[in-house]
Parts: sequence; C-alpha cells; structure tokens
Amino acid sequence: MLLWLAELFHYWVNGFHLFQYTTFRAVMAALTSLTLSLMLGPWMIRKLTQLKVGQAVRHDGPQTHLIKTGTPTMGGTLILMAITVTTLLWANLANPYVWILLAVMLSTGALGFYDDWKKVVHKDPHGVSARFKMMWQSVVALLAGVVLFYAAHLSASTTFIVPFFKEIAYPLGGIGFVILTYFVIVGTSNAVNLTDGLDGLAAFPIVLVAAGLSIFAYVSGHVEFAHYLQLPHVPGANEVVVFCAAICGACLGFLWFNAYPAQVFMGDVGALALGAALGTVAVIVRQEIVLVIMGGLFVVEALSVMLQVGSYRMRHKRIFLMAPIHHHFEQKGWKETQVVVRFWIITMILVLVGLASLKIR
Repeated sequence: MLLWLAELFHYWVNGFHLFQYTTFRAVMAALTSLTLSLMLGPWMIRKLTQLKVGQAVRHDGPQTHLIKTGTPTMGGTLILMAITVTTLLWANLANPYVWILLAVMLSTGALGFYDDWKKVVHKDPHGVSARFKMMWQSVVALLAGVVLFYAAHLSASTTFIVPFFKEIAYPLGGIGFVILTYFVIVGTSNAVNLTDGLDGLAAFPIVLVAAGLSIFAYVSGHVEFAHYLQLPHVPGANEVVVFCAAICGACLGFLWFNAYPAQVFMGDVGALALGAALGTVAVIVRQEIVLVIMGGLFVVEALSVMLQVGSYRMRHKRIFLMAPIHHHFEQKGWKETQVVVRFWIITMILVLVGLASLKIR
C-alpha cells in the first residue's frame, strides 16, 4: 500500500523514490513488524491471561514442564497479525506471490487457532485429530501448488534445483510440481510445530531460515544476479524478501516475550502457519533442498518423532528417551536453556551451509 502511495507522490517529494527499492522496503518491514510485536506483546499477553487461554501441558512429557501449565498460549496470533499488517503496508500488492504467501500463512494459522482453542477451552492437550489437521493442510498445500504452477511465468520457476551442482536440475510438470509443493508445505508446517516445544526454541530458527531464504528470493528475483549465480530466475520473487523480513521482525519481537522463562507460547496458530509460510517461500524461489539444509533442526525434530513412533510400534522399543529430540536431551540432563541455545547455534551453521550453495556450484 505504501509503495502505491509513494508512486503517486514521488514526483513532488524526492525521498519517495526509496520505496522503489526492495531492500529499503524489506528493512522497513522488519522494523515495522518488530515494533508491532514489541508494542502489542504486553497487551496480547494480558488479554490471553484474562481469557484464561493457558497452556495445557501433556502429562507424558517432561515433568519439569508441568510448572508451565497456565502460561498464555496462542501467542502466534501476535506474530501473524504483525506479519500481515506489515506485508500489506510495505509489499507490492500487485505481486501474486504476496497474496499466495498470506493466504497459505493465514489459512494454516486458522487451523492452528482452532487446534489451540480446543486445547485451552476443552483442556485437551492433544487438540484436533491428526486426520482433520492433515486434511486441512492437504487442501491448503494442494491449492497453493496449483496456483503457484499457473502463476509461474518461466519454465525455470517450476524446475527442481539441486544445490552445489551446476547442471543438475529437473523440469517438473504440473503434477510433479504440485506434489512436491504439497510435501514441502505440509512437511515444513508440521516439522516447525514439533520443534515448538521449549521456550524460544522455534522462534529464532524461524528468523534465521527466513533470513536465509530472503537472500535466495532477492537473487532469484534479479535477472542478472540469478544468471551470475546460476540460479533460476523467478520474476517477482524479489517481493518475497519483504514478506521474509516481516517474519524476521515479528518473530524477534515475539522472542522478547517467549525467551526463557516464557511469558507466552507461540502455539499451533503460529508454528503451523510459519512453517507453511517458509515451505511456500522455498517453493517460490525453487530452493526446496536448501530449505531442508537450513531447516535441518526442523527436519531432525520431525524425524525423531517418526522414528520413535515407528520403532515402538514395530519393536516395542524406543530409540530416544523422549521425542521430539529436544526432550531427549532434557532427559539426558541438559537444561532447557542449553538445549535451546545449542540448537540455535546448529541452525546458524546450517543456514550458512545453505547460503554457501549460492556460490559453490
């Protein structure tokens, strides 16, 4: 919206030409969403406390977490509000990718909101059924895949890219593209949700991965940079940078209140939505494998649950002391803050490895 206003007035006010630069709007988006999160955070926590929207802690989890019972949850609503308002302010609303990203984020956020509502109102720590959750996520992901396929202007926008190699790329047809999009969005959404189990554990890795993907988005949207770095040129992808910047700012602001000891939890409303948004960004910029690398923490968290469940069903034996894997390390004696900070450091390293694929080809 502000870009449109700037285009109207830049003939009279010279400074408005800055709005034409994606980098300027991305910086402003990060600052805006950060400010909104910090300003609205205390109000949101008070409202959630008044509504008695407290976390229902599962009794089969770590016993040390029982003291967190009653801590306000559904704080992800604050994150989604900040991202949505900021994106509408600073992004180019004529760009279809902006609306696709907002639609995916808000629709999965609605699912998370309903899940959290069942947990806090009905005091059911399990929330909605896995079948219902998967059905909703599948509809959103499949629709996003179809829309993204028809929104692609170039064949490179639907090509599967293998990082670190110059000439390994596989053109995807409509069905292949939609199937890949489905698995990326649904997988990332659930993986981030599983990671959100300790104070601040998910928020900062989301910031790091979103920042890393924003660099790929900027390069992919710039025809000369994309050609130089041998990445697929995706027209309009540079506008995704503004959305990623909004995620970074909103999550950093939320982390102010979510850091140990947390005053508020993200809840499924935030984790499911942000995971789906990151997956959609990766699909748009054609960096699904890079997302797996950068978001390695999310991948390991999800795999730990799958392996634990599979092992117990097949052998009646557990691989980990407790799943997801962050609880395993808690059971081994690591303090919660140690697990969180060490997992942050691992994510930083993985994001740098992912960024290295820009040049190593």
